[in-house]
Amino acid sequence: MTISSSMNAGVMGLGVNATRLATISDNIANSDTHGYKRAVADFSSMVIQQRDNAFAAGGVRVNTYRQVDGQGSLISTGNSTDIAVAGRGLLPVTTSLADPSQAAQNELMLTATGSFSPDQNGYLRTSSGLFLMGWPADPSGDIGAATRQSGASLVPVNVSVNRYSALPTENITMGLNLPADATSFGAPGGSYEVPLEYYDNLGRTQTLTARYTPVLPAAAGDPPTNQWQAELFDNSTGTEVSIGSFDVEFDTSAADGGSVLAVTNSGGAYDPTTGQLAVRLPGGSVAPAGDEVNIFIGREGIGDNTGLTQLAADFAPRALTKDGAPIGDLLSVEVDGKGRLEAIYDTGYRRTLFQIPVADVPNPNGLMPSDSQAFRISQQSGDVYFWDAGTGPVGETVGYSLMESAVDIASELTGMIETQRAYASNAKIIQTVDEMLQETTNIKR
Repeated sequence: MTISSSMNAGVMGLGVNATRLATISDNIANSDTHGYKRAVADFSSMVIQQRDNAFAAGGVRVNTYRQVDGQGSLISTGNSTDIAVAGRGLLPVTTSLADPSQAAQNELMLTATGSFSPDQNGYLRTSSGLFLMGWPADPSGDIGAATRQSGASLVPVNVSVNRYSALPTENITMGLNLPADATSFGAPGGSYEVPLEYYDNLGRTQTLTARYTPVLPAAAGDPPTNQWQAELFDNSTGTEVSIGSFDVEFDTSAADGGSVLAVTNSGGAYDPTTGQLAVRLPGGSVAPAGDEVNIFIGREGIGDNTGLTQLAADFAPRALTKDGAPIGDLLSVEVDGKGRLEAIYDTGYRRTLFQIPVADVPNPNGLMPSDSQAFRISQQSGDVYFWDAGTGPVGETVGYSLMESAVDIASELTGMIETQRAYASNAKIIQTVDEMLQETTNIKR
């Protein structure tokens, strides 16, 4: 029995070392494969129940897995849609293209990195056929209520966007100072004007004009009124059209001096909570979706000095800003550290097309390996959860980068030598058992 168990242990030793050599061969063959995760052969002993004064060799068995949590180095490339995860986590991909209305039919797979480029239909895919997946964003960059515990909301990423794009202005900040002395008795009483640019729905630059007229005291000796009458004019139709007016009074207290005290006669267009004045642009070339602009002039009665102020200084614009973008030509498509895939135009306008999440599972090494450095969810890996890149336990997404193979050639070659010697030693066990059995047979002769 003991001799037979020795033979069995030697045979098992040959088998497990052959398996280990197979993993080493796979690792060395993929030492230059981007995103490759090292294959590991893990030996564990087998023990047969022992009896007094007797021992039987149980042998050894092997478990193989991919070391998915092992990280390769990131290298820079010249392709903006080469994407890697800097840290824990994997990118969602698929090998099939389901109709967007049936996104749940896409086969979910995960990979650490990918050299993605648009195919003939604009889908980002690798040369091996893996399609990048993400959550589509609306024009404002919002992905809505995306499902994070499954791939039901994920769709293949398509970057076929309009070559030219523009974003109409929705918000303007009017930060300027009105001279305090202008509301005193005997002041000239002339108006002050400031132009405000905005973009219409066709990407053209248009101009609003804000005209401020001080309210003067009625008689000599009366204190300054600290009041102004304002009117806004639009010039997009070729003629100056009044689009709104309001009266504003400024605070003169020690604590909040110079800030907006009250806004009146605005026709209900002013919101004291937000400090914004909603104005409707005239018709003509401006589409209905962009015919209203919110102009921030300051919140009343709280000492807000970010909009209009009245201080003892000259009339001067301080912060005239606007959102939106003029018509621009598409330059590139890039991904940032938060996983936002953006179209970038020559005007500086960045439009978010997709949000690329980073997937994580409780046991990454339990994922089931597939072709092209991809993995599938398994019972051993646990359920997947999709994080925004750079949040929770997952790393940021890095564009213009690929992850190198996680294989260390020196380690693998050392393991090959050890495996070769272990295999030879197990073969020697079988040879020795054979010779011992031969001696036992010779006793009868």
